[in-house]
Amino acid sequence: MTEDGRPSADLRAQFVAHVAFSVRTAVEAVGHNKMRAALTSLGILFGVASVIAMLAIGKGAEQEILAQMRLLGTNNIVVAPLVEQKEGQVKDDQPAQPKKYSPGLRYADAQAIARVVPNVDDASAEIVINTLITREGRHRSAKLVGVDTSYFRLTNLAFIDGGPFTRTQVQHGLMVAVIGYGVKSRFFTNVDPIGQPIKVGQNWLTVVGVLADRKVNAQNAQRLGIRDANMDVYVPAPTMLLRYRNRALVTQAEIEAASRTASGNGDEAPVDADVRAEQRNMNQLDRIIVRVNEARLVPPVAEVVQRMLSRRHNTVVDFEVTVPELLLKQEQRTRTIFNVVLGAIASISLIVGGIGIMNIMLASILERIKEIGVRRAMGATQKDILFQFLAEAVLISVAGGVAGIVLGCGFSYAIEKLAHINTIVSALSVVVAFGVSFSVGLAFGIIPAQRAARQDPITCLRYE
Repeated sequence: MTEDGRPSADLRAQFVAHVAFSVRTAVEAVGHNKMRAALTSLGILFGVASVIAMLAIGKGAEQEILAQMRLLGTNNIVVAPLVEQKEGQVKDDQPAQPKKYSPGLRYADAQAIARVVPNVDDASAEIVINTLITREGRHRSAKLVGVDTSYFRLTNLAFIDGGPFTRTQVQHGLMVAVIGYGVKSRFFTNVDPIGQPIKVGQNWLTVVGVLADRKVNAQNAQRLGIRDANMDVYVPAPTMLLRYRNRALVTQAEIEAASRTASGNGDEAPVDADVRAEQRNMNQLDRIIVRVNEARLVPPVAEVVQRMLSRRHNTVVDFEVTVPELLLKQEQRTRTIFNVVLGAIASISLIVGGIGIMNIMLASILERIKEIGVRRAMGATQKDILFQFLAEAVLISVAGGVAGIVLGCGFSYAIEKLAHINTIVSALSVVVAFGVSFSVGLAFGIIPAQRAARQDPITCLRYE
């Protein structure tokens, strides 16, 4: 030992040489029984593969949840109308209840939320109608979306050219538009769209901004209410209400169209499902997106919004208030439970594999008891025998662990391709799996190694 209490260089060299000799001896012993060692390590192999797959699924789920949160926008509350309500059957003997009037979800509701509710950073309306885009002889069906200038910030929509609407453009309902990346690719292939006119419906709009390309899975978009903005055209909400459609105002054309639909006129062309849903929707808005200042205040603010809108709608429940971030956290908890179950299965496999290693090593002592006696007679100490058998157990376990890492990576790739679940194999998961296999070999190999080291050399030499 040195003066500061650390081991000297000679002691460290002797320890390294001792470990190296024990490893070489273990490799030779395992090499004589390759098949048995391979079968013994199967439990460790599948256990480690399960650990790798579990961590890959958990990491992939975490990344997916974070990506979805970025798409939704942090601290957001979504208010949506309930277009159709089914309260159940009314009994014949039950007196009819007078139906209360509700104006539905309106633009004034969005303005009131931003103005009155405390701790609200901003609120934006969203109005969606089906329309037709026309430019230079080409046309395509698309969605026209009426929004406020804060909408793009609340939904994390980035711009590659131009910018969002100014407050003046929103307040005065000017004929300006922000187009999605797909609209730019199809209608402005060779020209800069900023300042260019585009016909949407029956009106001409001037392009003031182009959104960046944002790929959204269709299933996630429908489940979370995320818009696929690539083929959308955005206009100020007042422009939508003044120039296109205001559902709060019933026109003569809409009355005639509803009358033709009710009479079942066979000459009418089949109506698309989206168009039919739009015709049934009498709410002025399709959604209100509310941003709260702090994450901890989201639930109480959502409750305040619920109560305020209930009073404004004459206690008629014709809207719903949802917190998308809470839905994602619930999904994350569900996936965490799944990972815990998978981890329990992997732990069982590792324990079974460790018991297998212990069993084989104990049996190996009886087979090699003469070898133990000869080594002890030639000067090997109990510590030498302990290190030898312990090194064999760790070697078998680590070999199974390395094979399990390779198999686990294969499992993760297969899960991603076949089950369409995002998986990420990180360097940390590989290190954890390797450490687990090493620890299992060490833990379950210590008892057989101690038993081998305690054998009496005279008895071993006489053993037949």
